[in-house]
Amino acid sequence: MLIANARMYAVAPEAAAAWKDLFAWLSERAGVPLTVIEHAFPAPLSELWARPDLACAFMCGLPYLRARDRPKPVAAPIPAAGRNGGRPVYVTDLVVQAASPFRTLEDTFGGRLGYTVEDSHSGYNALRHHLLPFRQARASALYRDSVGPLHTPRNVIRALLAGEIDIGPADGYALDLMRRHDPTLDERIRIVATTDPAPIPFLVAGPGCPDETVAQLRAALLGFAEAPECADIAARLCLAGFAPVHLPDYALIAAWESEAQAQGYDRPA
Repeated sequence: MLIANARMYAVAPEAAAAWKDLFAWLSERAGVPLTVIEHAFPAPLSELWARPDLACAFMCGLPYLRARDRPKPVAAPIPAAGRNGGRPVYVTDLVVQAASPFRTLEDTFGGRLGYTVEDSHSGYNALRHHLLPFRQARASALYRDSVGPLHTPRNVIRALLAGEIDIGPADGYALDLMRRHDPTLDERIRIVATTDPAPIPFLVAGPGCPDETVAQLRAALLGFAEAPECADIAARLCLAGFAPVHLPDYALIAAWESEAQAQGYDRPA
């Protein structure tokens, strides 16, 4: 039996239930027995990605590029939000409390910035890339405090609403899901800036997963958007479908990291 897990995008109980339904459909459609397992925070994602029985789990492009024994790409999600142009890309939204006086990103400078974790693209690398031109212009830190690691987009939102940070990064697709399943969130947060798009985290299988199994899973997921029985699942997951993983696209993520490091800009601040 192989395992599946959607930890990165199981950002609400309703989303977690929808991912379980998707994996049940995938198992039947692909003819690959899958068991959905729990691997919630604070369990390390690295342990999930290293499991020999892994068939489907989300992995961010940054840790994928850093991995010595890379998992096998299965498919990449295409968020339904119109801003991705129907492509398997995502953005990072920089959010503040709705009741805050901040109207622009620059208004938040001098405050407290949250971040997720160092090997996250959306919550660290993309955030740093977006802030780099402002930091270069000022030739100094932008924020008086850098708060983290907060590990997950949900923890960023929690810290923001608790007043522990003034601004924080949220994976745009994760935020779509949180807003879909908590309509009150729109009344409590506001987006003041959005990064450039980058290739989205994708589903991977373990390095030892048979190529035939990976191909079966991929073929099924690429047919997800055309499966009428999946319309409700797609709506609950804010999904337009899945696409093949084009690994050369992920060089953008490495380029952003290298650019920041070349400027001596490590921790977002």
